[in-house]
Amino acid sequence: MVSATVLSMAKPAVRPSVQLPAWLEVAKPRLIPLLLATTLAGMAVSGGTIAPGMAVCTLVGGALASAAAGVLNCLWEQDLDGRMQRTSRRALPSGRLAQRQAFALAVALTLVSVVVLLIGVNALAASLSLLGLCSYVLLYTALLKPRTPQNIVIGGVAGAIPPLVGAAAASGQLGLASWWLFSLVMVWTPAHFWALALLLREDYRSVGIPMLPVVHGVVVTARAIRGYAWLTVALSLAGVWLLPSGGLFYGLLVLPFNGRLLQLVRALEVQPEDPRAARSLFRWSIFYLFGICLLLLMARLPMAEPLSIPLAALPTLVG
Repeated sequence: MVSATVLSMAKPAVRPSVQLPAWLEVAKPRLIPLLLATTLAGMAVSGGTIAPGMAVCTLVGGALASAAAGVLNCLWEQDLDGRMQRTSRRALPSGRLAQRQAFALAVALTLVSVVVLLIGVNALAASLSLLGLCSYVLLYTALLKPRTPQNIVIGGVAGAIPPLVGAAAASGQLGLASWWLFSLVMVWTPAHFWALALLLREDYRSVGIPMLPVVHGVVVTARAIRGYAWLTVALSLAGVWLLPSGGLFYGLLVLPFNGRLLQLVRALEVQPEDPRAARSLFRWSIFYLFGICLLLLMARLPMAEPLSIPLAALPTLVG
C-alpha cells in the first residue's frame, strides 16, 4: 500500500537533525503512518469484524509494501534527486547506499509483504496492496509525474488504495462505504499535495517536473485547491449515510475539521504567494485525514451506534 498523496510528511524546507540509516531512509518511513491510518479506517467502514491478528498482519503487510514502494521510488528518481539541492544528500544520490542493495531490499520487502497478507489476511487484500505499490511506482512516479501537471489527480489512486485493502481484510469484499472512503482520499489528495508543491515549486522547476504551480502559477493552483477542498468537504459528509454505524456521530464531529480546512484554503486563496498559508494548509491536510480516520474508528464504538442514519432513510429525509 502506497501513497502519492503524502510524498513528504516532514517539513519540506527542514533537514532532519538525525540522519536515518541509508536502508531505512529509502523506505520513507514518515509516509507510512497515514497509510496505515487509512487502512484501519477501511476496516472500520467495511462493517466487518476487526480481529486483532488479522489487523496486525494487514498493517505489517501494508507497511512493508509501502516501504518497498518508497525504495523503488528512490531508485527511479535517483538522478532527479541528485540534481535537486533539497534531495541531493539522500542515500542513493549521495552514494551511501548502492543501487543493487536498494533493489534487493525492495524485492525482499515486496515478497515478504505479499506472503504476510496472503497467509495472515486474504488474497484480495494482498492483490490490492500490490496494485497500490505498482500504481505508485509505475503510474505516478514513472508515467505521470514527469509528464503532466495533473499527475497527482490521476496518480492519487495509489494513495487511495489502502482503505480498500483494509476493507478487503476485514470483510473479504469491497462495499459501498469502502469505495466512498477510496473516493474521499482521492479528492483529498490534490489539495494536500498542491499545498506542498507550492512550497517546493522552485525545486520542481529547476529539474523540469511539471507540477501545477510550475506550469500554471500559484493563483491557478490556489483556485484548484479550493475546488478539490470543497469536493472533499462535500464527499466527507456522505459518510453520514454510508457508514455501517455511527454515521450521525461521525457527521457532527467532522464539521469542525471541514470548517478549519475551508478556512485555511480561503487564506491561501487570498495570499497564494505566502508560504505560511501553504504550509499551514499542508500540515492541516495531514491532520485532517488522520482525524477522519479516527472518527471512522470511533463511529464503530457502541456509544456511537444509536447515532446512525441508514442510506435507506435518505429518500424519506429528502422528501
